[in-house]
Amino acid sequence: MLLTPDSDQELFRETTAKLLNEHVPVGELRRLRDDPVGFDDEYWRRGADLGWTSLLVSDAHGGGSISGQGLVDLSLVAYEFGRHAAPGPLAVSNVVAATLSDHGDPKNEPVLHQLMSGESIATWCFGEPQPNDQLASVSLDVRVDGDDVVLNGVKRPVESGQRADYLLVTGRTGEGHTQVLVPAGTAGVSVTALHTVDLTRRFSIVSFDDVRLPASAVIGEVGGAIGQVKWQVDIAVAILCAESVGAMQAAFDMTVEWAFDRHSFGRPLASYQALKHRFADMKTWLEASHAISDAATIAAATRSPDAEELLSAAKAFIGDYGTELMQDCVQLHGGIGLTFEHDLHLYFRRQTVNRALYGTPAEHRQRLADATDRDKGAA
Repeated sequence: MLLTPDSDQELFRETTAKLLNEHVPVGELRRLRDDPVGFDDEYWRRGADLGWTSLLVSDAHGGGSISGQGLVDLSLVAYEFGRHAAPGPLAVSNVVAATLSDHGDPKNEPVLHQLMSGESIATWCFGEPQPNDQLASVSLDVRVDGDDVVLNGVKRPVESGQRADYLLVTGRTGEGHTQVLVPAGTAGVSVTALHTVDLTRRFSIVSFDDVRLPASAVIGEVGGAIGQVKWQVDIAVAILCAESVGAMQAAFDMTVEWAFDRHSFGRPLASYQALKHRFADMKTWLEASHAISDAATIAAATRSPDAEELLSAAKAFIGDYGTELMQDCVQLHGGIGLTFEHDLHLYFRRQTVNRALYGTPAEHRQRLADATDRDKGAA
């Protein structure tokens, strides 16, 4: 990160890095490749003890941040997650915790405390299969039936859907958005594992077939959740951007080290002018990605009016140029960069999946264009 953290933030980041080095080194990531969950409960509890799951929860509900801007503090964790290709539902767990904290309903206090302690895990069911797989396209039906709500539809991809104890489901009631907290194992909920290119995270298809819950399971107002959903998207995009920058930094550092260690005709690869030009391009993309990710995160943390535009700019830029950087890193490694035994692909896989989650670069460019049109109309 290009942020200048204070001493407390730097200690927090370093402690996170130490925990990840201890619990999920590359060897452990490879060992967990075929594990259906991808991480063990003790690892997640240790992270929760450190504060991974409570930074977006208000002090009144037992949470709290380090700097007073919880999303900025959380971006330090996300950056280290990217640098280590670490497993665990960091983005979605914090989305759910933030939503329950913002809503402030006493009946959800036990669930919120379970999430903050790492005792339970929650995920966000937001994205949907084609043809409803565009950013902010929601079609899952939430119908009010007397004192109950009934859910019908499919969500994909859902991170850690097989492991989650609670599912925050975003659906539609008429023209409005409704969110429902669904305990895992509720009748009518089925979870099917997905295979993705990311070897360190797990995603699922979650289907809801006449899932009936009391109306008290609704978070907020029926049909009135659009504002909260937009904030949740902002949180998720900020976390994924910071993660992707961390993965880019790890791949770049690995490639620079390789270029100085590897010799051709008695000279290190890094000494060749043609490669220097490529490294200069990559460094420019990397520094710009740091800067736009940090600026967008700060804007979101402070609820700045331009937060949505900055987040879309960050998601589009990092999605496109992160892919370019990763591809150059692979090519500069030569044949070894294409092998499964080399670690480079772990970071490339993380960046590739993050690029597609919560809006592709093209979708975020369209969101920027729409915002520009609205601004012109208002003027």
